[in-house]
Amino acid sequence: MYGSRGAAGVRATAVVLGAALLIASCTSGDGDGDGDKGGDDARITQLPKEAAPFWVNPHGNAAEQVADYARDGRETEADQIRKIAQQPTGEWIGPENPEQEARGFTEAAAEADRTALLVLYNIPHRDCGQYSGGGAADGDAYRAWIDGVTQGIGDRSATVILEPDALLHLVDGCTPKEFHEERYALLTYAVGKLKSLRSTKVYLDAGNAGWGHPDQIFDPLNRAGIAEADGFSVNVSNFYSTEDSLAYGKDLSAKVGGKHFVIDTSRNGNGPYTEGDPDERWCNPPGRALGETPTTRTADPSVDAYLWIKRPGESDGECKGGPKAGAWWPAYALALAQATTP
Repeated sequence: MYGSRGAAGVRATAVVLGAALLIASCTSGDGDGDGDKGGDDARITQLPKEAAPFWVNPHGNAAEQVADYARDGRETEADQIRKIAQQPTGEWIGPENPEQEARGFTEAAAEADRTALLVLYNIPHRDCGQYSGGGAADGDAYRAWIDGVTQGIGDRSATVILEPDALLHLVDGCTPKEFHEERYALLTYAVGKLKSLRSTKVYLDAGNAGWGHPDQIFDPLNRAGIAEADGFSVNVSNFYSTEDSLAYGKDLSAKVGGKHFVIDTSRNGNGPYTEGDPDERWCNPPGRALGETPTTRTADPSVDAYLWIKRPGESDGECKGGPKAGAWWPAYALALAQATTP
């Protein structure tokens, strides 16, 4: 594995229809709150739709941390973590109940008149067996999982980030060659199923500005169905600057028919870490900061959105004192927030 990788571990959330209704009931009445705490120190509401049309989960890990700090009278820390909690972040669909989770998130988002941001990260032989290793048992299991996700989304509005690192790990040699053709077929299947839905946008992951050159991945993107997708994602769970990510994305876009792209800005406020073991600079690096907040108002018409695909405050893996991949890490979340100017 090379050092510029870094997709987040999946966190299997147990969202079902009843939970979705509870989540929706906790949002502001008209869905247009400004995210301020108002009369309740722990309240998390939706951002104005015109700038940030994506759903804010009022019961995410960061929101729960805000509530914990508020109960303990730690207002300074609560205000810091609110920088994360009040922003829409990706919901990583777990392996066990894809239909229920997708339905729960999209129904809650629909109640708030917003779009759900979903991340699908369950490809077989995922992450080459490293911190976020795992994935579906085989191709049949993966297709069944994708079918469940699509059934759960239905006609509701969703933006889907499809399989962080899956193509990148074909290019860098991390994934054995005997799995390559199957992976292309599975990604093509996933794109087709998701794009059959009326209100779903799909972005195939395409690596980041630090791992290599767009010439290495444009053909894999074509083989994985980029022509049918809405575009591609860059910098997922990584730290490269928005400027560098924009340059990488524009170069790649020119090679795949002018497809648009989205940039993960969740933790790129201070750029990439440049010290320590180069092979693990991507994993829980110290001194990082939150990046541009999620919005569809970007610096370039080819960029559809800045998104927080990786949820800030969740670990990259068991390195630098971190918990397992995808687990909430309060100290790291607080450091990210404190390093970020308002």
